[in-house]
Amino acid sequence: MPQHDGKDPTASLWRNSDYVGWWAGNTCSALGTSVSAISYPLLVLSLTGSVTQAGLIGSANLLGVLVMTLWGGAIADRVSRRGTLVIGSLVQAALLGAVALTVHEGFAHVPTLAAASLLSGLCSGIILGASTPALRRLVPKEQLATANGQAMGRDMAAQLVGPPLGGVLFAAGRSIPFLFDALSFVVAALGALRIRRPLGPDRDDGAPETSMLKDVGQGIGFVARQPFLRFVVIMASLLNMVDQAFMLLLIAIVRERGGNAATIGIITGVAVAGSLVGAVIAPLLTKRIPSRRLTALAVVSFTGGLALTAVVPEVWQIGVVVTLAGLAAVPLNVVLQTYVMHLVPDRLLGRVAAVNRFGAYSLEWLGPTLAGGLVIVFGVSGGILSLLVVMVPLCVVVLASPALNILRTPIEEITELADNQVDMAADEPVDEPPAGPHAELVAEPAAHKS
Repeated sequence: MPQHDGKDPTASLWRNSDYVGWWAGNTCSALGTSVSAISYPLLVLSLTGSVTQAGLIGSANLLGVLVMTLWGGAIADRVSRRGTLVIGSLVQAALLGAVALTVHEGFAHVPTLAAASLLSGLCSGIILGASTPALRRLVPKEQLATANGQAMGRDMAAQLVGPPLGGVLFAAGRSIPFLFDALSFVVAALGALRIRRPLGPDRDDGAPETSMLKDVGQGIGFVARQPFLRFVVIMASLLNMVDQAFMLLLIAIVRERGGNAATIGIITGVAVAGSLVGAVIAPLLTKRIPSRRLTALAVVSFTGGLALTAVVPEVWQIGVVVTLAGLAAVPLNVVLQTYVMHLVPDRLLGRVAAVNRFGAYSLEWLGPTLAGGLVIVFGVSGGILSLLVVMVPLCVVVLASPALNILRTPIEEITELADNQVDMAADEPVDEPPAGPHAELVAEPAAHKS
């Protein structure tokens, strides 16, 4: 794994100028994306009055991300990650600037907006591919948990602030939120451009030439042959699907308990606030609580929160439950992502992170559809309780699976896997440096965000 220029791993990350530039740029980008995410449906609703057409815009963006995610990881392991972050962000800025101009001139139509949203999603898939390996180059491994917690906190804060800010900007002028998002991508590009240290990938002049398709296959094969990495992908897929279903059911049950639109907004806001607090305290928890235990506590807490939400009678009680559940569950992401970043070789990290992301997104779309079907069959409360059919077995597996035994090894003692270490025993924690030369992988297939 690349060294970090002798930087003191005990020093605050805020004294790491490269990290600060990267974090500031990504914070602006996350806020801008959150602003435009609420502004797109507001714009389409004002143009057509159709909820269905408004939903198409978001779906087009998610489709673009999903299509490009695996290829984005392969690109990140082949070409300059700094260049990917800079150029990808500038292309995003140009797209959003074009949307702002179109809206301002009165030429905005749903097909045009959907096409722009799709292209933006494709760019996001490429940028995301470079983000994880770039972050590992910026931060000493001892501080990866802190960096991941801060990144999650940033995203949660953007989710909290972005929608109301988007509404205010949209009221001031329909094109303004999209211009704001365009400028946020310019800031992200500048943040990546000012990073001084190399972000990779390192060139291996002796390595044989490979195709993009083979590169993607190597990333999938690496994940498929590692019990821990494989488990992370499957668990993320299930958790994201359940989470998306639960968010829709949460709105429904708040209404059923007598809440109005304002109440729903408050409950959703406090849920995000709970997740934000969870992201802030996650690095501290990873130092105080063994990772295997913290993972189990997070999944069990989320499952318990689901059950309680269905049975508590008052709206304020629902707010308390979802806030505490979010606070307890978020550290799971920090733990798992930090272990992945410690274990995976730099030359494969873009692809492995992309496989994780693809798995997380692949079932996410099913959540709202699942929620609608459950309500029809079981009602709102029954629909929420029905999600336990997925979560209870998952809790049992998390508590018992040997694939997670690697979490018994403290994060700071985890060593990077060699490329040829693909059949590591699931019940053996990694506590010795891998031996032997790196070998090429030729295996192919198998496989959200929590």
